[in-house]
Amino acid sequence: MKNASKLAILFALTASQYSFAQDHHKAMSFSAPERKTQQIPQVRDTVQTSVESESSKAPELRSGSMVDIQKEALLNDHKIIYIDGKPENAGGQQHQDSIRDLVENFFYDQFQSFSDPAAPYFLFMSRDADLAMGIGGCVRIRGWYDFDGAIPANSFTPYLIPMVKDPANNSKLGATPAGSTLFFRVIGKNKTFGNYQLYIEANFNGYGGSDFHLKKAYAQLNHVTVGYASSTFSDPAALPPTVDANGPANKISPTSVLVRWMNTYKNRWTVAGSVELPKNAAVSTVTGKIGTASQTLPDLAAFVQYAWGKSEHVRLAGLARSIPYQDLITHERHHKLGWGMQLSTVVHPVSPVTLYGTFNCGEGHESTTGDLQVGNYDLVPSPGDPMDMYAPFSLGWCVGAQYNFRPNLFASISYSDSRYFPRSPREASEYRFGNIFTANVFWNLTPRIQAGLEFDTGVRKNWDGKSRRADRLGLMAQFSC
Repeated sequence: MKNASKLAILFALTASQYSFAQDHHKAMSFSAPERKTQQIPQVRDTVQTSVESESSKAPELRSGSMVDIQKEALLNDHKIIYIDGKPENAGGQQHQDSIRDLVENFFYDQFQSFSDPAAPYFLFMSRDADLAMGIGGCVRIRGWYDFDGAIPANSFTPYLIPMVKDPANNSKLGATPAGSTLFFRVIGKNKTFGNYQLYIEANFNGYGGSDFHLKKAYAQLNHVTVGYASSTFSDPAALPPTVDANGPANKISPTSVLVRWMNTYKNRWTVAGSVELPKNAAVSTVTGKIGTASQTLPDLAAFVQYAWGKSEHVRLAGLARSIPYQDLITHERHHKLGWGMQLSTVVHPVSPVTLYGTFNCGEGHESTTGDLQVGNYDLVPSPGDPMDMYAPFSLGWCVGAQYNFRPNLFASISYSDSRYFPRSPREASEYRFGNIFTANVFWNLTPRIQAGLEFDTGVRKNWDGKSRRADRLGLMAQFSC
């Protein structure tokens, strides 16, 4: 009862922000406005930059789900500041459509996740709407209470569930501002070079959940992206919404320094390929025999995607990588091949319902996945021969469903699983699989104020048959600007 009272107080405090926000933001509109034919070339964030001949023939993507309607409300909630003077036709439909096209670039891209910050409220724009600049971010506060098997981390990660019950630490109350974000984006069109964009994002996810660190920094010119960006192997949009920062147990969301080529054909088919510089592989070392080695070859990633709606698609992605290690006795350097694949989708079968799904598997790609990235599973010693290393197989999957009672009020459930299949486990207490069941509800009090309540329950099971469950109740308040 005490815990319920605390939650009620927290929700009441969050809801009280509603009246304050009305003085600073427009009222939310839940009907998608009718749009005329676009009069300027579109600029897409790392995506749909098709030649004009293709764009003119491209069919419109399906829209009208409650998720898209909620995005429409946010798209309409902004303030335009003209850099070089307000044009005479600023109130005209053609100019408004041009502005809208640029604003959409802050939302619709191939690597937009539920937790990414919204488009900024203040947008600086040129008279001809060929250049837009936005500075935005969000303040995000997460609080949680672990009441059965406290996890020693801010995120709910089954791998970290303590296998031995500790009465002194079986329950835990925590909170963090980690995930609060600032970003800067410039989107424009140059007569000589074409469409371009610059993007920098940093958040407070560093040491202790409060140090400021770089999350993304990239430049995009037409079909080419160069910089520190989401891996081509990932599909953040296909992950169900969660309050917890960790997300599904099989989540793939690495960020790498990369060079990517990507193009969308007739608004439907998107093809991408990239050369990526990953972090060092997670190798299970053997004292005095096997050690880590520096990465000398990049990862190769690619995907092909078919979309039939603004936020609906199915995608098949692949990853190939070289994993180095060192023989400490002969001082020789060796490499093993790693690979991964992911099939993912997000679909709105009817207006209030959204379905999410991901399935991934591979050998030597464990450091890119949610639960398994905590351990050193990219390379492990072969059974009976610790001098020979191999890339073990693993797989994971997630299914989720979201129901919108209103465009700004929805609930979702999801179940995710991550499994590790070595040829022979090194220890009986080694991780075998982990899973998470999540149920939550989100409420957008205004287009820029969001609250969420979530229940997570997860299980870790080892190769010796022992398992342990943990439960968490989480609460989030987020303010975007």
